Amino acid sequence: MAVPKQRQSKMRRDSRRAQHDKIEAPNLGRCPSCSEPRLPHHACPACGYYGGNKNREGVVYESLVVGK
Repeated sequence: MAVPKQRQSKMRRDSRRAQHDKIEAPNLGRCPSCSEPRLPHHACPACGYYGGNKNREGVVYESLVVGK
């Protein structure tokens, strides 16, 4: 069984553990038809277009609006 040769400091231990708790902002792109922010590979929440086709009615999500 492997045994550490020296004790790791609290800072080094906490820095290693902190990497798993990072929360990144969603990667937003622009809709080609209406230029509203939208998630990649999802229908636009404003106009409902995805891949040049209207797939559903547009619904504005407050969490996706940039600048609020």
